[in-house]
Amino acid sequence: MSFKKWAIAVCAFFLSICMDISTASVKAGGVQAPAQAKPDQPKLPEVAQITAEELKAKLAKNEPMIIIDLREAAIFNDDPNKIKGAFHVKERRLRYRLSFAPFKDIPRDRLIVTYCACPSDEISARAARMLLDAGFKGARVLKGGWQAWLKAGGQLEAKPKV
Repeated sequence: MSFKKWAIAVCAFFLSICMDISTASVKAGGVQAPAQAKPDQPKLPEVAQITAEELKAKLAKNEPMIIIDLREAAIFNDDPNKIKGAFHVKERRLRYRLSFAPFKDIPRDRLIVTYCACPSDEISARAARMLLDAGFKGARVLKGGWQAWLKAGGQLEAKPKV
C-alpha cells in the first residue's frame, strides 16, 4: 500500500471514531454542561450585594469604604461623572492593582463596592469574587450597577480631567 493510501485510511479511521463519539454525545442528551463542583471541592463564595439606597446611606454617613468603578473604557470615557469617591479600574487590571495604593493599604474587612454598567452586574460580580479570593471580606456588588445608582439619584462627582 502506498503512503498516500495509508494516510487516507488512517484519516478515515480517526474521522469515523470522531463521528461515533459525536453521535453518542447527541444520543446521550446533546452538549453536556460543564461538570458541577464535586462535594469535596470548595464552593465559590457567594458575592453579597448592596442596593443603591444602602450605599447612599453609607456615603451620607461618611462610612469608610472603597468604591471601584469597573465600567468599560468607552462607557467610562463618554460619561463625565462617576460615583463620589470611586476609583476607575479595568477588570483585567484589578488583580495587578491590588499590589499598589490605594488597594494594598486597605484593611481586609473594609467595605469595597464594585459597580459596572452591565445589565446583570457580571463584571462587578467577577471583580468582587476576585477581591474575596484576595482576602477582602467586605466585597459587595452594587445591585443594578451604574443605572441603579443614577435612578436612585446617588451622589456623583466629575471625573478628573486627564
